[in-house]
Amino acid sequence: MSILKTLKLTTAQPVRTSNDPVERARNKVIAALAEQKAMAEAKLAGQHYAPTHLVWRKNEEGQRVQVETPKRLRAGWFVDASGQTFFGLRYAGKPIEFAKDKNAIAVGELTALPAILDTLTDAVRAGELDAQLAAAAAERGHMLRKAG
Repeated sequence: MSILKTLKLTTAQPVRTSNDPVERARNKVIAALAEQKAMAEAKLAGQHYAPTHLVWRKNEEGQRVQVETPKRLRAGWFVDASGQTFFGLRYAGKPIEFAKDKNAIAVGELTALPAILDTLTDAVRAGELDAQLAAAAAERGHMLRKAG
């Protein structure tokens, strides 16, 4: 009996990431919003949120090795002089305008931020910010081409 006949053979394709730039932008923003939510929940719980990621560095012998380093994150929320909390979303280095000349969401208290981030994630999944994300990415692309 053949050894291959003992195996369960099938036809399969690996799942590929989307080449669609709109889908890619949505996924990046959704991932960033999830990190912001985790950071806000940790702050509300009185804990420090410090995610890590793997990077390649050279060790003392000059060999490239993977090391785990803390991720650099910036809180998307800020508090104004009156003590009210606001949340602003950035993509491609640019603040996203949710409506004409409106680039922040009034949160009020920090305890309301996780629910607002869930709502914002649903809006991104539904494609409500696709035009703004595409405009920010195009503007960043022009800026990078000028510098190079």
